[in-house]
Amino acid sequence: MNSQLLIDRFGRFHDYLRISLTDSCNFRCFYCMPDGPLNALPSQKLMSPNEIFHFAKFFSDLGVKKIRLTGGEPLVRKEFSHILEMLAQLPVELTLTTNGVLIDKHIDTLRKSGIQSINISLDSLNPETFFKITKRDDFDRVMKNIEMLIDCGMHIKINAVAMRELIEHELIDFIEFTRDKPVHVRFIEFMPFSGNNWSSNKVISADQMMKLVGSEYDVVKLRDKPHSTAKKYKVVGYEGTLAFITTMSEHFCGDCNRLRLTADGKLKNCLFGKEEWDLLTAYRNNSDLMSIVEKCVEAKFDKLGGQLNPDFEKIDLDAIDNRSMIKIGG
Repeated sequence: MNSQLLIDRFGRFHDYLRISLTDSCNFRCFYCMPDGPLNALPSQKLMSPNEIFHFAKFFSDLGVKKIRLTGGEPLVRKEFSHILEMLAQLPVELTLTTNGVLIDKHIDTLRKSGIQSINISLDSLNPETFFKITKRDDFDRVMKNIEMLIDCGMHIKINAVAMRELIEHELIDFIEFTRDKPVHVRFIEFMPFSGNNWSSNKVISADQMMKLVGSEYDVVKLRDKPHSTAKKYKVVGYEGTLAFITTMSEHFCGDCNRLRLTADGKLKNCLFGKEEWDLLTAYRNNSDLMSIVEKCVEAKFDKLGGQLNPDFEKIDLDAIDNRSMIKIGG
């Protein structure tokens, strides 16, 4: 197949595909889910396991080297193990983002699939705050599952959404979590999506967080990998690392290599873009997928989906046309 289809007009080659398995979740985090009814998609509108495999193979043949499974919460998909077993046949780096609560039920499948790196979404190390954010009393189970993954030798990244008046109380706890554990904590600047009540005054920037960290620790900068969204650091003498994902204060669009496939089979060329290309309907109608992918990649804006102001303090949430985060898939 023609890998040139994955090169956009700015010369970016897209070799990383994020596939959402479901728009359902067993947590109710306020920054991800809009208020009101959940309105999860009926099963017939979701990509089937075979369709997911077909799309994954299609993009792998085009040159995609890495596939991340997301949601909602991907582990709530009842066919998760079957999907993972099929995708493990492909010549790609396979990885996963999860809230961690169901890891113990799937640990054998995860190990057999060859997954070596897992992102855990965890916004607090305080059980009471965890409950306030997730509306679920699963803190202890998540922590036990993280320990299980560490014991299995997996590379564990902890993704914490950084919100002002919340993360300031947690920064030290998260960094202390890296003292004796080979975990990699990443603080993600709070991003705007439909229904998540974002406002610029809730954003705490990486620079602001780094000043707090630097006042308490001896921190060194680490080398960031190509296409990395995270700026990596390490406290001297600590086993793990910390990083900041600076989506709001310092975007990294110029090096973007990501495409996203939603649970209902829509291809998105940017997390913040409003445009979507319907691969699932085309596939079910035996239509040409190549031309759709080509149009999607060609239409990608140079930065921030073409609709966010690079100065996050000037972003108008009501003017953004996009899905909620849970409907996109992280």
